[in-house]
Amino acid sequence: MKSELRSSILVSVAALTSILISVLTAYAVAETASYTLAAPESFSSIGDINKRSAALFTELGSVLTNPRCVNCHPAGDRPRQGDLSRLHQPPVYRGPDGFGLETMRCPVCHQSANFEPGRMPGRSQWHLAPLEMGWEGKTIREICMQIKDPARNGGRSLEDLIHHIGTDNLVGWAWAPGSGRQPAPGTQKEASALAEAWVNTGAVCP
Repeated sequence: MKSELRSSILVSVAALTSILISVLTAYAVAETASYTLAAPESFSSIGDINKRSAALFTELGSVLTNPRCVNCHPAGDRPRQGDLSRLHQPPVYRGPDGFGLETMRCPVCHQSANFEPGRMPGRSQWHLAPLEMGWEGKTIREICMQIKDPARNGGRSLEDLIHHIGTDNLVGWAWAPGSGRQPAPGTQKEASALAEAWVNTGAVCP
């Protein structure tokens, strides 16, 4: 009887250990920094400035189409979450100001920083991008045309876009999303450099 109990405990411990290793491995993979974005200088061999500008935006597009960005730029009134861009659970909605409905405001759960014990992401001013800035399901070119249009980018000039991508605190969360989430490619500084080079070469869309 004791032998059977001992065997059962050992099997349970082994199973638990296996589960823990799998979880920790998944977290380690998710928290590994994504690939480094190409530096603007690496596009200097493209002699045609219009093609160079389009190539710069295509590289930046790997950030803009990443779930860390798309989840908060949805096509509808429901945010998405996770690397698979599932609909947000619990079900929440945009609301008139992008911060949720009166009964379920974004800052109720999403505080000024990630809450790791609950795997709850957080940054100050956590909210959805305006609906006109939604680019879920769009091509790189469509996003490019949209992001250049002040009527669909929050009234920003091209110079404002460089600042928004490079220094905005909420945008910066994409590169420090917390446990179990793959960060956006590269770094915020690298993305800013690409945005600036794109603007300086004429802001041409792919």
